[in-house]
Parts: sequence; structure tokens; C-alpha cells
Amino acid sequence: MTLDDTIAAIATPPGASGLAVVRLSGREALAIADKCFVPAGKKSVRASAAPSHTLQYGHIFQNGVRLDEVLLAVMRAPRSFTRQDVVEITCHGGLLPARMILETLLQSGARMAEPGEFTRRAFLLGRIDLAQAEAVADLIHARTELALRAANEQLAGKLSQRINALRDQMMQALAHVEAHIDFPDEDIAPDSRDQLQARLETCAAVMADLLQTAREGQILRQGIRAAIIGAPNAGKSSLLNCLLGKDRAIVSPTPGTTRDTIEETANIRGFPVVFIDTAGLRQARDEIELEGIRRSRRSLEQAEVVLHVCDASQPPNPLDQNLVAECAGKPRILIHNKCDLPRQLPLPADASVPVVEVSCLTGMGVETLKDTLRNLAWSGEIKAESLEVAISARHQDALHRARTATLRTLDALKTGQSLDLVALELRIAVGALGEIVGQTATEDLLDAIFSQFCIGK
Repeated sequence: MTLDDTIAAIATPPGASGLAVVRLSGREALAIADKCFVPAGKKSVRASAAPSHTLQYGHIFQNGVRLDEVLLAVMRAPRSFTRQDVVEITCHGGLLPARMILETLLQSGARMAEPGEFTRRAFLLGRIDLAQAEAVADLIHARTELALRAANEQLAGKLSQRINALRDQMMQALAHVEAHIDFPDEDIAPDSRDQLQARLETCAAVMADLLQTAREGQILRQGIRAAIIGAPNAGKSSLLNCLLGKDRAIVSPTPGTTRDTIEETANIRGFPVVFIDTAGLRQARDEIELEGIRRSRRSLEQAEVVLHVCDASQPPNPLDQNLVAECAGKPRILIHNKCDLPRQLPLPADASVPVVEVSCLTGMGVETLKDTLRNLAWSGEIKAESLEVAISARHQDALHRARTATLRTLDALKTGQSLDLVALELRIAVGALGEIVGQTATEDLLDAIFSQFCIGK
């Protein structure tokens, strides 16, 4: 990928809207804008004559035909998102204006940007590191306020600071070991060896702490999948509607109404939760119901949390005992529904599974259920430090490799193995840490990361 050409893309979602933004970045951004932007009014000037960080009012023309009335923003290098000259054209929203302006810019010498190419240029030109670049995507896709806060912390460099400090410590240890390899006659003194081991043990402990935030990071970015299961007519669909605050699923007193799984995402105490309403797990009476039950069992296997709904107004149902066995090993919340009616279902003796009493008819207990679900997903208080360094799956993999290599380094030092082996393991650890912030990232890794971005970002 070259940085010499000028790229262009629409930076706002397609469709009818009040405004749309078309973005240009590159060496020829100002010259290309000059070819199609005509300033209007006494104070507006062409893009090439505009001071940095100013707005110019005018019109975009294509082959002499006026396309739209626009505001043109000029941000000169290096004070821009990409550290290149950047022009952003704000036009009217809708299906045509932005598309035709983009077409005009491409005809004038720009090329179409690839997914994430603006952010990739920001990384390659040193404005942000790779962890911060990923935070841009997290910011765009954040579905809750907590996810937004976590993305902003990572974009501000909080995780990068921790990783760079770790990497510096490991680099110093590597330099120390390589110095002794270069001068083999001078063995590492016992006190120096002890200090080196203590430094590496501290680094390994820091990596372990960061790895502990992987689950929180996964929950913030992807949410958790919660399967709502239970016998037919226990109130699963009613519970889904209560949790969503809208009528999403059909509710009927006829058992077996739900024939297919229904998925909806809701913000539960700051976390995105994907609720899956499943068909009642019973002996199927026809092929359609049988397929619905198959899909329900597949959803149950994929879920991280199980919401087991029972009808508290009825005696114990043998089907519920079968469901307990099916979801063994998964975090489960037992929900006694229809508690507005006389109770016939006794409370369970097993205190290890949280029990929440609700009435989907009156809304009683639904807020308590949300609290219970939140506590099951994220144990303890949500602290600012957790949001600062909630690592992603990619970071988790790199940190795991770095920590494993660090532990092997410690073992080699303690057992008196060759310093060449020690240095080899340290290089692996340093390289893995460098992957997180992009110090040792390969082109394949960058392609994989930035291909997930939208075009225009």
C-alpha cells in the first residue's frame, strides 16, 4: 500500500439524512479539491489558498454543472487525522449528493479508499499506534456507554502506555542478556541475575493482570449471549419482551407458539446482551417444531449465560429437570415466572444457582433480574482501571505468548541454561508485545485488522 496517492471516500452512512461528509486525504488533496470546488461569498477561498482548520463555503461542480452547496474543511499536514493534507466536504444527505461528489473527486485524480485506509494512514504515519487504531473501530461499534468509555480510554493511549512500559522493561532485560553474550568471559553476577529475575517476574505479573481483563473486553465489545430456555408456556417470550421493553415476540397461552429462535440485543446495566428466545424444549409434535427445538439446542450450546424460565404457578415440570442437565457447566439464572399467581413451584434447595422471582405481566422482579445478570457477567465493581485496559482477543493472544515466553525465560535463568536460549525467549516476548501496539506488526496482520473497518474511516 502506497502513501503517495490521494484517497477519497464517503465518511457517513448511506441513505437519506440531513448531511453527508466526503473525505480526501493525501499529497494532492488540496489540488484535487480545487478542480471541483468553487468558493462563494466574499471571504471564502479555494482549498489550496485556505488556512488550516478553516471552513469554506461554496459549490461543487462536475463538468461545469453545479452538484451541491457545501462546506469545505481544510486540515493541512501534519495537523490532521492522517497527518496528511485532509479535505472534508459536507454536503446535503441523501442517495445522490455525496455519491456524485465522490465520483467527481475520483475523476479529478483521487482513488477510492480501501476499508479503514484513513485510519491505517494515521497509524503508518505515527499519529496513533495499532491499539489506538483498533479503538477507533471499537468507538464506532460501541453499543453501550461502558463500551464507549472503554474505547475512548484505549484511543487516549491508556493500554498502549501499559504495553510500552512492559516492552521497555523487557527490552532492557534483553539488552542486559545480550551484553553478556557478547562478552562471554564475564558471567552474570548472582546479584545481577537476581535483579533480572525480579524484573521479569514483575513483568509476568503485570501481563497476568492484563490478561484478567480479557473477559471484560470481550463483553464490552461483543456482549454476552443469553439463551432463554424453559418448558412450553413458561413465559420465555414474555420475558424477552419485558427485557427489551417492547413486543418483539408473539405471546400466546397456546404451548409451542415459538417455533424459531429470536435474537435481540439490549443494553443491560451498561453491557450489550444478546437475548435468544428459544422454542420450548419438549417432545416435538411436527417437523417444524422439531427444527425449532434443534435450533434452540444449538443456541443453548453457543450461549454464555442461560436464563431458565419456570412457571411458578404450576407444580414442578419434569422437562425442567432435563433442561438443568442440558445446560450443565454454564452460568445459569433460574427465573420463577408468574409470581403474581398463587405459587405451586417450591424454591430450589440448591443455593449455588441464583433464583429471581418475576412477573412478566406486572414487571415485578425484572429490574432485579437485570442486576443479577450484570453481576453474573461482570463480577465486582466496574472500575475505571478495568475500562482503561480491557483487552481484545488479539491483545489476549499476544499477551499470552509474551507471558509464556517470559516464564520460559525465568525457568532458563533459574536452571542455568544457555544465555542464547534466554535471549531467544526474551525476543519472542518483546516481539509479541510489539504486535499489540504495532511495533512488530506484519502486513498480513494490518490487512486483517483494517479490513474490518468501514470505508471512509
